[in-house]
Amino acid sequence: MESVIAAPPPPAPPAPAPLLPAETPMAMPIQSLREGSTPRGRLPSAPSGMAWRRACVIGGSAVLTLVAAYQIWWLLRGGGIDLLEALLLLLFVALFAWIAQAFVSAVAGFLRLLSRPHARLGLSPHDPLPPLSTRTALLMPTYNEDPERLFAGLQAIYESVAATGQADRFDFFVLSDTTRPAVQAAEEAAFAALRERLGDTRRLFYRRRTDNAERKAGNIAEWVRRFGGAYPQMLILDADSLMTGDTIVRLAGTMERYPDIALIQTFPVVVNGNTLFARMQQFSGRVYGPIVAHGIAWWHGPESNYWGHNAIIRTAAFAAHAGLPELRGHKPFGGTVLSHDFVEAALLRRGGWALYMVPGLPGSYEEGPPSLTDMLVRDRRWCQGNLQHAAVLPAKGLHWVSRWHLLIGIGQYFTAPMWAMLMLVGLAIPLYHAGLSWGNISLSGFSPTAFWRAQDPERFVWVFVFTMTILLAPKVLGYVAMLFDRNLRRGCGGALRSFASMLLETLLAALMAPITMYVQSRGVAEVLAGRDSGWETQRRDDGTLPLSGLLRSYGGMTLFGLLMGGIAYAISPALAAWMSPVILGLVLSIPIVALTSARAPGRWLRRIGIFRIPEEATPPTVLARASSLRANLHAQGTDKP
Repeated sequence: MESVIAAPPPPAPPAPAPLLPAETPMAMPIQSLREGSTPRGRLPSAPSGMAWRRACVIGGSAVLTLVAAYQIWWLLRGGGIDLLEALLLLLFVALFAWIAQAFVSAVAGFLRLLSRPHARLGLSPHDPLPPLSTRTALLMPTYNEDPERLFAGLQAIYESVAATGQADRFDFFVLSDTTRPAVQAAEEAAFAALRERLGDTRRLFYRRRTDNAERKAGNIAEWVRRFGGAYPQMLILDADSLMTGDTIVRLAGTMERYPDIALIQTFPVVVNGNTLFARMQQFSGRVYGPIVAHGIAWWHGPESNYWGHNAIIRTAAFAAHAGLPELRGHKPFGGTVLSHDFVEAALLRRGGWALYMVPGLPGSYEEGPPSLTDMLVRDRRWCQGNLQHAAVLPAKGLHWVSRWHLLIGIGQYFTAPMWAMLMLVGLAIPLYHAGLSWGNISLSGFSPTAFWRAQDPERFVWVFVFTMTILLAPKVLGYVAMLFDRNLRRGCGGALRSFASMLLETLLAALMAPITMYVQSRGVAEVLAGRDSGWETQRRDDGTLPLSGLLRSYGGMTLFGLLMGGIAYAISPALAAWMSPVILGLVLSIPIVALTSARAPGRWLRRIGIFRIPEEATPPTVLARASSLRANLHAQGTDKP
């Protein structure tokens, strides 16, 4: 009888690759705002002459403000200054100081750009790539984003890093705070597909939190406490961030060369705009942004700020000094720090570390909101976060420049209601002198311009021209600086097309300014009244709203504009004409938002070369690769049954 030999059992399938590496914990204590000491001494990496630079910017702003304040005081002083006139003077001086600092800083950036300065911290894109000796983690937090879009961008970054030949020095982490079950499942499937496409399970990791405590700041802090010990540096990305491998390697090499630096913030270029609004934003950022960025980098020096993404951070410094406390009190002022990046930067500087911005380093990109609506939704959250900083301002030991950053962030949102108040007070004074009353509403021939010119015609014109020059000069300086940059000028369509783009952007910005002023003023009032902003998912491509959504968001604004226009016309047609820039912006808010949110006008302008930027004329490899991957993945998704 033949013996039967049993067949060996089939080999067990290989164990799935772990989603996360072994933990390397790092302590990250919560910082106190009531204890701390101001860092003393000059940082080794600090440029020389920082006190002189800051004296130029702040002193220059103060001189311009004093000159303007004297002129407006001279206009008001005729019969003595009453309460309304004192309020007008106070508002004018505060707002002029705001635009004066922006102007002087932009002039500094303009001069620096024209002087062709040496690369900051040696970060020149023309030098050979530095060999790296340490490991860096690339962290991409996400919250209910489109997984295909997210992982296409991450793959483009991964491939760009691999092309440098130093991919073994980097690990990539997707840190998910996603709460929607369908998106969670899609994220996990997309991550598995990404690993399969790249054939890498050793450097690609995915972690999803079930507790979204402290939002993005908590997401990063949780990673630091679990895995930070293995990585001297971490590079923070947003879900819409793209960076080239060359830039990432150079940033990591600079952190190795300068042991006193805790953070290097790049200047991301806004790209991939399709709607009219998005294209307008990317053009203004590309043309006006460089002089602003170079200016603030010049006088901020080692006390620069942090924008929350496209920045490299020394992990140990962040862990030791950037643990955010809960703010005292109830929401919206108390609780989790929303605009965490400003506070983290202030705490890092308090800990004795340097922070720099490097606007001259290319290869850093992000996407802007597709519509004014999306920008205002995001802006409402930032408004609450920046107003929270009032609780951080008196913290012990902060560097004075860090306090300045916090103060600027707070002031950014109070300027909208202040501009509105300035306009109303500037109207109320001549109406009062003209004898407006309930029994005498119609004032034939009344004009605020005529009233103010009557006080001192030449001085009134001088104040108006001076103020508008200070306000609009950064745009003009940005355009002039672009003309001296051959590649940028050609990439923006040449001198004539870019000039037309600047004029159209200025016109659209003026039309949208009353809408922004109205919504930001309402947002400040809501925060002060205790209304929380929540945490909404951001839209990336489509900014359109149905008519019902437009009516819900802007119908009240339209009615308010019609009411203002009707009252102004009843008083005097000349008054209605004087107020027409604001009235038109409010009354036409629905068509303005609908037009600028649509893709068709944006595509038409792109065809004729308006709002063009170099990155769409000749896309960098990482942008072209991300777009190609997104299109392929989207096509595969639509082909699925």
